[in-house]
Amino acid sequence: MGARYPLVFLILLLLHGTKAAPDPPVPGWLTLSGRRPVVVARGGFSGLLPESGQLAYNFAMHSSVCDVVLFCDLQLSSDGVGFCHSSLRLDNSSDIAQSFPNRGSTYQVNGQDVQGWFSLDFKSKELHDIVLSQNILSRPNTFDKEQQLLSLDNVVQSVLAQQGEVHAIWVNIEYNSFFMEHGLSSEGYIVGLPKEFPVTHVSSPEFAFLKGLSGKVRSNIKLIFRFLREDLVEPTTKRTYGELLKDLKSIKAFASGILVPKQFIWPQNKDMYLEPSTSLVKDAHALGLEVYASGFANDDPCMSYNYSYDPSAEILQYIDNSEFSVDGVLTDNPPTASAALVCMAHTKGNPFLFPPVKAGPPPGEGENSTRPLIITHNGASGVFSDSTDLAYQQAVKDGADIIDCWVRMSKDGVAFCLGSTDLNSSTTAATTFLGKMTTVNEIQNKSGIFSFDLLWSEIQTLKPNLIGPFADARLERNPAAKNAGKFVTLPEFLDFAKASNITGILMGIEHATYLITRGLDVVDAVSKALVKSGYDKETCKQRVLVQSEDAQVLTAFKSFPKFQRVLTIEFDIRDASKPSVEEILQFANAVKLRRSSAARVNGFFLEGFTDSLVNRLHAGGLQVYVGVLRNEFMNLAFDYWADPLVEVATDTLSVGADGLVTEFPATAAAFFRSPCSTGQVYMGYTISPAEPGGLLMLAVNGSVPPAPPPAPVLEPQDILQQQLPVCPNEPMFRTFRCRLAQEKATGKPEYNINLASLDG
Repeated sequence: MGARYPLVFLILLLLHGTKAAPDPPVPGWLTLSGRRPVVVARGGFSGLLPESGQLAYNFAMHSSVCDVVLFCDLQLSSDGVGFCHSSLRLDNSSDIAQSFPNRGSTYQVNGQDVQGWFSLDFKSKELHDIVLSQNILSRPNTFDKEQQLLSLDNVVQSVLAQQGEVHAIWVNIEYNSFFMEHGLSSEGYIVGLPKEFPVTHVSSPEFAFLKGLSGKVRSNIKLIFRFLREDLVEPTTKRTYGELLKDLKSIKAFASGILVPKQFIWPQNKDMYLEPSTSLVKDAHALGLEVYASGFANDDPCMSYNYSYDPSAEILQYIDNSEFSVDGVLTDNPPTASAALVCMAHTKGNPFLFPPVKAGPPPGEGENSTRPLIITHNGASGVFSDSTDLAYQQAVKDGADIIDCWVRMSKDGVAFCLGSTDLNSSTTAATTFLGKMTTVNEIQNKSGIFSFDLLWSEIQTLKPNLIGPFADARLERNPAAKNAGKFVTLPEFLDFAKASNITGILMGIEHATYLITRGLDVVDAVSKALVKSGYDKETCKQRVLVQSEDAQVLTAFKSFPKFQRVLTIEFDIRDASKPSVEEILQFANAVKLRRSSAARVNGFFLEGFTDSLVNRLHAGGLQVYVGVLRNEFMNLAFDYWADPLVEVATDTLSVGADGLVTEFPATAAAFFRSPCSTGQVYMGYTISPAEPGGLLMLAVNGSVPPAPPPAPVLEPQDILQQQLPVCPNEPMFRTFRCRLAQEKATGKPEYNINLASLDG
């Protein structure tokens, strides 16, 4: 266990501030009691740490709402002591098979032979020495071999040790019949619990067992009937759970509520999209039964595409709709559920708490409060194929401040928006124009089908192709709209933007040097289009950001003092020298950093912030934009708790970014509508930024790879000779463009915009 843990708990306490008592009923909660739904932590914070261990339970108590309920799946030892572990087979997530290699058994469980290591074959003294491990591959195994199997008594001691807070425990007895067959009484154990044990809920999927407890337990203990899969047969009534679901009156005779898989309330079709909700919650509430939903986990690979990989959005679907609210959620990630309840519920449609940061030097201390700009990355490209009309419409609907167009050129000089000049990245070009495949080392060190090799009429025959960065891991994006939308020319984009209620636009320019060799002048095309649309006029209220990694491109736009010029720094840096800042100021007034330049990462753990970098850029009068943010849990360091809102909070409150570049603008917008976006405690809770190094302190020695070499300090020569970053292996560090080998140096022509020609 170790003396390192209290320090981390202290950090968490300081971050979350003083917790208040549970809130009284407030308008808007459609629970049975009218009170806020309950957060139930399955095995503690099992979405991050080995479930049902001391660390998981303590983290849950210190990182969640003050009234979080700790969920204990009860297993019984041969001498009748109750232990907390979600699986009947202990070898699924512990070292018991290694510690006792010859004591595995085979038992019949629900009519099936199951082989493994079972609690009832061991005395409690032996079980106390068993060490837990993580058995879900998407979660860190760096905390294995440190957490011991806990008895319910151990969990109670942890709860009672929390001074000034009152946490409750929920005991679930999944396998009463199994233990009864082998001479162990779950009923006797529950009935005999000391009255000082803060057990408030007891659940089971066995009808007769739960009914038999009625009248035998304390009056403040709620009996909850747990539903399993609809086609499974309940062992005592011999009816399927689907049949029992239609007979809630029989359950009301002895139970206070029901615990159901979340799909019983919001079903999903075979394509993982939501269907209309059932009437279950309303029907149960009409009978006086509470309803608790189970199955919530931030890294659930079967999460409906409707939620765009935002776990808070899923929680809100169950607690903050106009029809009903469940009375509690059973989750592996209690901080996310806590944030949804306190910070995000009842905020949909609210205005942003603060206006976006203004153009110009970053505000000083004491100046009016602002928030970072929400800047899209190819529109809402997490929902629709990048840079299509649908992606831009969705971005505006989702609350983006700045929508972006990375300008590409067709062979016949038509400027249009697309995330990459390689059409393979987000179109169906490979199915039609495979013969156009070529390699252009000045752009990327792999083959592609490039926009400048096709006529616009040919490009128009293509379909968008929505491919997320983690599709290989089966984390697809909105497959129903995989080929939906149409490509947008630059004039069409500008017309749409001017007609939209947004703060401004971003023009992205890449490969200008190479395009000139092909007779295409992207700088001239962008300049003329902006002038023609009136964006250069002082009367135009929308802001214009021009972004490029090419200093000469940005220098060309100095002719437009109204435009903000953003330098892309497409490689990791840990700091910027004073001469490099002075060099940037010659042609730009903002920079866009990679996420890994804003926060140092070792493996999948945050190691620290590059505070001096952002501070130095701000001190020089440069605004700092950070991205690209993506919702998929595979894109998030473990310190973000598989919750994209935590990364938004971290970049806002700790990094101090002036803008967040994101493919999911709805997630950032939801955060900035929340009363917790200020970092202040609201109703006893807040969404805290990640604490770099906090989890690394808990890692088992040798479980984290050695820290990578420090990133370089930015120097003036780096700005003038930027290279694409080397393609890494770790998926969370993949950038949109990277190089596989050293590229040849190319000359950089100067661009001169003839202002007189722009009016034509």
